[in-house]
Amino acid sequence: MINMEQLDIRQLIGEATEYDKKQALEVKKPKSWCKSVSAFANGMGGILVWGIADDDTLVGLDDAKGDAEKISEAIKTHLDPIPDFNLSFAQADGKEFIVLDVKPGMQTPYYYIGDGQMQTFVRVGNE
Repeated sequence: MINMEQLDIRQLIGEATEYDKKQALEVKKPKSWCKSVSAFANGMGGILVWGIADDDTLVGLDDAKGDAEKISEAIKTHLDPIPDFNLSFAQADGKEFIVLDVKPGMQTPYYYIGDGQMQTFVRVGNE
C-alpha cells in the first residue's frame, strides 16, 4: 500500500497489475480510463496517475484541479456501482499530477456504462 501523503510520483513509473498511467485526461473518451477504474474495483484495487507519458516522462497537467473534478464526475456518471476511491494531487519537478487510488470493491462487479453498453473489466497483468 502506498502512503499517499508521502508519495513520490517517480515511485509509480512503469505499469503493473495495480498501477496505470495516462498522459492527459481524455474528457471525450472516458472509457479509455474508466475501464481501468472498473478493473481495479473488480480486483485488488489500484492506482491511476495522470500526467505521465507512455515513455514514463513526467509531463504534468495544465489544469489538475479542473481535471480532477471531471474525473470524479465521470466516475459517478459511468460506473455502477460507484467504487470507493480517493482522488489526490502529487507534484514533482514543478509539475502537478492527479493520483486516483481505487479501492478493491465490495459490490462486484463494477460496470462501465457508456456507448449504449454495460461492460465490466478485470485487470490481468498490466492490461
